[in-house]
Amino acid sequence: MDELKDKDVQKLLEWYRQKKRTLPWRDTGDPYDVLLSEVMLQQTRVEAAISCFERFRKEVPDIASLAQIDEEKLMRLWEGLGYYSRARNLKKCARQIIERHDGKIPADHEKLLSLTGIGPYSAGAISSIAF
Repeated sequence: MDELKDKDVQKLLEWYRQKKRTLPWRDTGDPYDVLLSEVMLQQTRVEAAISCFERFRKEVPDIASLAQIDEEKLMRLWEGLGYYSRARNLKKCARQIIERHDGKIPADHEKLLSLTGIGPYSAGAISSIAF
């Protein structure tokens, strides 16, 4: 049974390597990019998130700048994504990362779940993609 599962996993990974979409946050190796994209993708189409992600990332390059961003600027950068409470929660999340984790996004699933705006799906995605 385990051998069958390993074969299935290998098939799935091969399919993914061949068919995956090129996304600006996918292969950077930066957990911030993954966190940012996962929050943006909550209830938002990928196409809308791509342009907002690139604009946002230029203006807010890291967790520290996100934790300190002016609310008006944050809302302006979030335009096109809707559900503005996600942007406010993202800033709260950044502050928690600064305060609780020395500015480093935690790899631990439970620690991710403790952050504002991060639920089970997002925590799983962040931990599996970024770490």
